[in-house]
Amino acid sequence: MLKKVLIANRGEIAVRIIRACREMGIRTVAIYSEIDKDSLHVKLADQAICIGPAPSAKSYLNIKAILEAACLTGADSIHPGFGFLSENANFAKICEEMGIKFIGPNHQLIELLGNKSKAKETMKKAGVPVVPGSDGLVYSKKQAVELAEKIKYPVMLKASSGGGGKGIRIAYNKEELEKQYDIVKQEAKISFNDDSLYLEKFVENPRHIEIQILADEHGNAIHLGERDCSVQRRNQKVLEETPAEILDEKTRTKMGEVAVKAVKEIGYTNAGTIEFLVDKNKDFYFMEMNTRIQVEHPVTEMVTGIDIVKEQIKIASGEKIKYKQKDITFTGHSMEVRINAEDPDKNFMPCAGTITGLHLPGGNGIRVDTAIYGGYKIPPTYDSMIAKIIVHGKDRKDSIAKMKSAIAELVIDGVTTNSDFILKILENKDFQSNKYDTSFLSKNF
Repeated sequence: MLKKVLIANRGEIAVRIIRACREMGIRTVAIYSEIDKDSLHVKLADQAICIGPAPSAKSYLNIKAILEAACLTGADSIHPGFGFLSENANFAKICEEMGIKFIGPNHQLIELLGNKSKAKETMKKAGVPVVPGSDGLVYSKKQAVELAEKIKYPVMLKASSGGGGKGIRIAYNKEELEKQYDIVKQEAKISFNDDSLYLEKFVENPRHIEIQILADEHGNAIHLGERDCSVQRRNQKVLEETPAEILDEKTRTKMGEVAVKAVKEIGYTNAGTIEFLVDKNKDFYFMEMNTRIQVEHPVTEMVTGIDIVKEQIKIASGEKIKYKQKDITFTGHSMEVRINAEDPDKNFMPCAGTITGLHLPGGNGIRVDTAIYGGYKIPPTYDSMIAKIIVHGKDRKDSIAKMKSAIAELVIDGVTTNSDFILKILENKDFQSNKYDTSFLSKNF
């Protein structure tokens, strides 16, 4: 078993990992930027080391500083969390070369699956259904137009190295495609330092369904069911739930089997998520694979009773997964919402500031993952998500009721949050009757 884990992250996911390590008797090292010196993850870890000034490029993305911290503290492993360097193949490669265990897949797989066009081809070869589109990259505007006319509009241009909803544009005709081509190429270059693009058919009004998998280093793999992540704003997830009640049992089973088969064929290890688009006919298509822990992993933990972070650490320690697929059972319904320090009335403008009053909801079936506390100063430097509220009920109706109660109880004074906006979603009749898709927020709010 690993002895000391350095957490190459901050905020609630760093706290989440520290708690899992504590329960396993593993020592932890927190890294922090100068502006994060009073953060909760710094207070909870066994050791903490400052790695640079506030900007991410000089701290949480500073590979040299992070690895120096690991060496100085004697950490034998690094958990990257999500975001930052969690899907950086070069970071994972250097960890491997230094003999520090990267808690995730090997760098070759991160590199392969991080390139969306290569990932699509890989999954296609593994027998996973993919959205019709380009065979690899699109190298010119002319090529994009010719392909779009073949597979029919609407089409979607995507940055190969894209993520987090960036580098994506939809075109409904030739004129839009020609205009969007230059925009996506420029955005991809700025955001990812890689302007390569690919094109695929845009599946209209789909549900965004993902499958959580675990795979060990001995060839064993299982899935932990699906999550419906269709409530999105500008391709950013806002609310997630499981099970996805839009699926029938046949489709659910097939999606899980396809996901497990794919990870076995490519030799994937650790936790990962295969994301699909599901159309109105219940046909599903591979979208991308995330080679890390997901923000929304708690909903899966709530219905399966399996601690995914602990499983990541066990797999990284060389252990075999102790579960067979037949051992995985699903109880009730779980839902998660992301509480962000932002103002929905001002185009969701981030709101940094000091928390002057705080009350977190509780009760049966309610969990809050957060790193905030009374008097904590939210920095303006990083992502605006400050908490996740997760509920578990006997069914979807019960989960919605619990979540509404939890949001009504939540108090975060001193900064503006999106909690009232979340409440409006929960009270929407289409959402309550499960009649929504990825366009739900743009149509209703």
